[in-house]
Amino acid sequence: MIHNPVLRGFEPDPVILRVGADFYIAASTFEWYPGVRIHHSRDLVNWRPLGGVLDSLRLLDLTGVPDSGGIWAPGLSYTDGLFHLVFTVVDTYAEGWKDLPNYVTTAPSIEGPWSDPVPLHSRGFDVSLFHDEDGDGRSWLLNMRFDWRPDHEGFAGIEIQEYDRKTCTLLGEPRTISTGTAAGVAEGPHLYRRDHWYYLVHAEGGTGYEHGAAVARSRNLHGPYEADPAGPLLTSRHDPSLELQKAGHCSLVQTPSGQWYAAHIVARPHTERGRCVLGRETALQPVAWTEDGWPRIAGAVPAATVPAPALPPAPVLHPQATDLFEGPTLGPDWSTLRRPASEDWIAPAPGRLRIRGGQSPVGRRAPSLLARRMTATRCSFETSLTFAPRTPDHLAGLAAYYNTRNWHYLYVTAEDDGSPLLRAMSCEAGRLIAHQPTIPLEPGHPVLLHAELDVPVLRFSYDTGRGMRELPVELDATVLSDEHADEFHDGQLRVLGFTGAMLGLWAQDLDGSGVHADFAYATYQTNPGGLA
Repeated sequence: MIHNPVLRGFEPDPVILRVGADFYIAASTFEWYPGVRIHHSRDLVNWRPLGGVLDSLRLLDLTGVPDSGGIWAPGLSYTDGLFHLVFTVVDTYAEGWKDLPNYVTTAPSIEGPWSDPVPLHSRGFDVSLFHDEDGDGRSWLLNMRFDWRPDHEGFAGIEIQEYDRKTCTLLGEPRTISTGTAAGVAEGPHLYRRDHWYYLVHAEGGTGYEHGAAVARSRNLHGPYEADPAGPLLTSRHDPSLELQKAGHCSLVQTPSGQWYAAHIVARPHTERGRCVLGRETALQPVAWTEDGWPRIAGAVPAATVPAPALPPAPVLHPQATDLFEGPTLGPDWSTLRRPASEDWIAPAPGRLRIRGGQSPVGRRAPSLLARRMTATRCSFETSLTFAPRTPDHLAGLAAYYNTRNWHYLYVTAEDDGSPLLRAMSCEAGRLIAHQPTIPLEPGHPVLLHAELDVPVLRFSYDTGRGMRELPVELDATVLSDEHADEFHDGQLRVLGFTGAMLGLWAQDLDGSGVHADFAYATYQTNPGGLA
């Protein structure tokens, strides 16, 4: 059986692809490196993280992107012996404007090397490529069209334009082939061909609890497209009791034996239609085709458990709970914020990971945060830190992080006289909160830092060599959620929440004196109960 979500924690906007016996899912990564996270499977049940594709400044520059900006809804396809990745880098999205450069890069293997990205256009986002291999062999770029004009609908429909694979350029003019259904907000388009029909699958209804996926078809590539008379392909909008909410943003795949599946977004709120600390996750549903040629998901709703396809079972992978950072590179579960993990600020070595302090928590150019996704609502994260701060401008420790405006932090710093101490601090919607007490530390001694999450509560504890002690404060873990992160002022969008809770190792050097912190290990464990 397939147990949904198959990719847990912050893994939204999945595009699924099969090449031979191999299945791949690519997901949005927003302001996190490496960009465009990939998972691999042979049976659709067991998935192995490969890490991100865009792992250097040559491939991706996220300097200064806003919270939940950066990589939105990539498109992954395969033809001519090459993987083709198209992606949007959202530089701005607030106050009625969006800057949306789109790029294409190719590689002979999913693990690279990837070519220098080629710019395509900036008219919209959620790009995908359709290779008409059953037709004339030409390729086409799809995207939603964004209209900035305040007296127009911002989501202006689904566009298509011919793409030349040899030159990596667009040909001719774009054409709008669909404006979606009455649910509105048509985005995330993917095109498929089956039995002489073109099928357009797209997201609708926005990214919240009204989210869904629709399908339309046409005999002609450029339309007109007829929407499925049965209604949405998939949605949770009508039933708040469903375990999997916010279902939508589908892409389809066919197994070697001819079975069809849809990969799609889901979210699991802490309370009914409440906050989703794990962010938007990826699930799979079987797809059946009707006699008159429509793809359907049972009940048009997401199921938590569904039959797996008739494929040889793949080995079950059990990742190590503790990372000792003994290899020359970071493992695929780790991400860095707004800049790649380069040697000038982060260095794994036997016995420790050294992180050079970066910008403040609101810095968008060079923060020093290494983090991994939170995948269960009951979990823990622990590290041992050796740090020699000299001033209050030097901080390092353990963070439960959502974005620059929402986080909890257990950190070591120094008093004005240089004596080290342990403190906890939170930021909720941009408001800083200092927690008591302050714990004096012995200079040069390591301190164990521990975070225990049992949503909606987060607790910090520490050990200076005298046994584990818990800080006497209960923190609100639900501030690490999409719903809390969304901010509007006077009806204008200011901040979006599209990611999910991250647990990580953080260091700041606010006076630029070159301080670093050494982390001996990092242990992430999920605990029984809760959503896992």
